[in-house]
Amino acid sequence: MFDWVHNRRIRGHEYLDEDDVDPRELERALGYIRKINSVLGYTRSIIAHLKRFSTDWKPAQRIDIIDLATGSADIPRAILRWAASNNFDVHVVGVDRHALTARTAAALGNDPRLQIVQADVFALPFADQSFDSALTAMFLHHLREEGIVSVLKSMDRLARRGIIASDVLRRRRAYVWIKLLTMFSSRMVRHDATVSVAQCLADPEILSLRDQAGLSYANLHHHFGHRFILAGEKGSAR
Repeated sequence: MFDWVHNRRIRGHEYLDEDDVDPRELERALGYIRKINSVLGYTRSIIAHLKRFSTDWKPAQRIDIIDLATGSADIPRAILRWAASNNFDVHVVGVDRHALTARTAAALGNDPRLQIVQADVFALPFADQSFDSALTAMFLHHLREEGIVSVLKSMDRLARRGIIASDVLRRRRAYVWIKLLTMFSSRMVRHDATVSVAQCLADPEILSLRDQAGLSYANLHHHFGHRFILAGEKGSAR
């Protein structure tokens, strides 16, 4: 599955993407993702960038965020908890193409600050600059290169201020890491995890796709657990 010699991106099929995925398998997979995001600090790394963005947020100012391919919306909910603890008026729209995933996200809790929308990220029902920030996590690797560029351009178009895009780095150690982490998980999780790493991006690819999308303001950051975050605000070199 992983090209150990050339370290090339190898596209593959993930069960999580199937329209007729088994609901029980999907819930196990989403539960695993929620746990990993929390335990390994992946959600906290995203919030750390939002915290950096928030230095110029004004009191009582409403901040709107869109999360593309939100999954079970665990990251938006964590963002809302952080926002509430800091007296920020944040509202999040979580978007997912998969009907069952969107229903699962909506069923996990009712928060008026969180809206779940079932929609295709390539046909989003939102006007330009409808949000302050656009984010996505663990989604880009599902796409071909032209799809990644298209999504990054959409994030730039939707966001007035900036973007945050997080995913796994394609590294040999990441492949071994994910094999160990998922050793006792469900068949679907074990399969999708290794496929994910094989089709993830390496640093030069991330930067090239960023530049093709015209997001020169977004800087590449590395985080614990073989994760990268492409983040930045428009008009800022931070």
